[in-house]
Formats: sequence, structure tokens, C-alpha cells
Amino acid sequence: MPHSPDPVVSVVIPCHNYARYLPEAVSSVVAQTFRAWELVIVDDGSTDNAFEVAQDLVARHPDRSIRVLQQANAGVSAARNTGIEAAAGRYILPLDADDVIAPTMLEKTVAVLDGDPDIAIASTDVFTFTDDDLPPQAMPLPAYSRELLLQRLIMFYCSLYRREAWQTVGGYDESMRAGEDWDFWIGCVEHGFDAHHIHEPLFGARNKDTGLHLEAAENDLAIRARIVANHPDLFKPITRGWAHAVLTQDAEACLRDEHVPDDILTRAAEMDQFLSAVMALQRTTRVQYYHIRRLEKALAAAQSGDAVPSVPEREPAPTASSV
Repeated sequence: MPHSPDPVVSVVIPCHNYARYLPEAVSSVVAQTFRAWELVIVDDGSTDNAFEVAQDLVARHPDRSIRVLQQANAGVSAARNTGIEAAAGRYILPLDADDVIAPTMLEKTVAVLDGDPDIAIASTDVFTFTDDDLPPQAMPLPAYSRELLLQRLIMFYCSLYRREAWQTVGGYDESMRAGEDWDFWIGCVEHGFDAHHIHEPLFGARNKDTGLHLEAAENDLAIRARIVANHPDLFKPITRGWAHAVLTQDAEACLRDEHVPDDILTRAAEMDQFLSAVMALQRTTRVQYYHIRRLEKALAAAQSGDAVPSVPEREPAPTASSV
């Protein structure tokens, strides 16, 4: 299997039971305008045929540097760490098996890191897409701000960063089942790594019926408690005490609003407002799209003289975008 002797970028794809999505993710990497990359796929104990699909993708692209690793199921953090440990690139791009990147993602993010040695992370805006024929929706994100990152997640997990940032932080926290990317970015802040945001949607997040990272959004306060405990120097003593109580005492009681410190509650409220706005925007867009489709079908039927078809009123449930 040929490998690039000195890949600049290592794209790491953890995959757990996403055999059906993996080919699309890999195709988006193969289509990159920037060519000096390697791809490491980590089969994280899949019970579907993800490993066989991954092997087939390697065989399908013999001229590309693609490797497949296998491990017992340990979660996305452990799978990313496994892939990065085995990778050779000086820049790392995590990519989940159900997501994609635009063809110029690597070209434009590499240019940022190559152009400024003081920048360790290059993030981008996102476009969300679904498994149906709904057009992708671009979602702009704010410019990078250390203070804003402590309030809410303003960088998607799929951002390009220097390997030394991962080494210094100590990788992704493998005990976290959600919010591990936010925790990792805050770890980068804690160690003085700076970031730059590209205001262009170069990362594509698949918005499935259950919503993107909806579980993380629903457990926002518990995730914040873990982050505070992991990075205590960034938070007030009262906040550190609350986080300790959440993790060591009655978490349900400690997560009630009356027990949550004002700074954490305020930040969580800002997250809720942001999520609500995203959900409302996506619902409105989808309802309008399907309404237009019904009108087009009715018009086409009328023009052809056929009976107007009965088109189901399809209004998908609201979905949340990852933040």
C-alpha cells in the first residue's frame, strides 16, 4: 500500500457502525484540492460491516495514502487518539464518518497554519445537509474569541490543528462521551494556543433525524461541569466547587438552576438561545422547501391536465445543529 512519505495533513476518521456513510466521508477527502494528506480510518468496534467497507475503500484508491485500524469499541475520543497517535502529519483534521469536507477545506486551512506560526487551529463555517434532497444550509459562526469559546462551542470538532496542540493538551479526554471536542479546544486555550476562523462553509455536518449532537445539547450543564473540573484555573472558585459537587455528589440536585453558579447559568442560557435560533431557522427552511415542492408538483400536474397528485404534508421535526 503506497503512503505519502511526508504527509502534511493526517485526516482521522473514527467509525462506529457507520458503514453506510463512510464512503461519502472518504470521497470528500479524496476530492481535496490539497494533495499532501494521509487518511487514517479507525474502526471503533463496529458491529456492522464498517471494517470491510473501509478495506474496500483502501483497495479502491491504491494511489492514495489510506490506512485502516481496528480497536474494541472505546468511544470517539479514544478512536481519535488512536488514529492521531498512528498518524504522521504535522497537521491533524478529525472527521466523523457521517460528515464530509468541501474540496478546498484542506487547501484553505493549511494556508492559515502555514502562513502564521502563531496560529494553531483553523476553523471554518459549516453547512448542514440531510439524507433527503433538502439543499445544504450554510451556518456562519463568529470569529474566534477565547472568551466566547468559554461560553459556548464556537468551533466544530472538524477543524485543522497542529499536532503539537494535541500532544500538549494530552489528546481527547477518553472518559467524556459528549463534549470532548469542546473540552479539547478549551485545553488548547489553557495552554496558550490561538485559533483563526475562516468565514466560509467548508465543513459539512450531516443533520440526521435525531439532530446533530442533540444529546450533548441536552446535557449541556453536565458537560460544562466536566470542563470546569478539567480546566479549573479558567473558572471562579464557586464554579469549581459546583462542578466538583456535580461530579461527586447528587448530580441531579446540583444541576437544578437554583444550585448552578450565575456565570455557568448565563452561559448555558446563551447556548439555549443560540440552539433555539438555529432550530427555528432550520425548521422554517425545511417547511418552506417542502411547501415549494408541493406547489411545483401541483402546478406540473395542472399544466399536464392530470389530476392533481396528493402530496403528503411533510414537515420534519425540528433538528438542532452542532454548536
